[in-house]
Amino acid sequence: MGTMKFDVPHSLSKDEARQRVEQLLKYWKDKYGVQSNWSGDGAKVNGKVLGISLDANFTITDGTIQGEGTDPGMLLRGKAKSYIQDKFSTVLDPKKSLDDVNKGLA
Repeated sequence: MGTMKFDVPHSLSKDEARQRVEQLLKYWKDKYGVQSNWSGDGAKVNGKVLGISLDANFTITDGTIQGEGTDPGMLLRGKAKSYIQDKFSTVLDPKKSLDDVNKGLA
């Protein structure tokens, strides 16, 4: 299998972006059993979300979250990429408070 890359811009501080991404990873763990391991400003995630295998690494930088994961193949690539980018974009929306982010994931 190949690799699928993603890049999600944000306008938050790196610390706030990490707090919000941690909420997303907690949601994925609670709902789908996805495991995550942080190392510095990045994390590795592994599991299945909506029946699609998620094996990815990403790094939070000033202004963006960059990552790559296993490409699920031509039929699921678009759905997988848009789901990941939509979820990251939702939690990184500067118009939403951390509480709004948590409520939105529930």
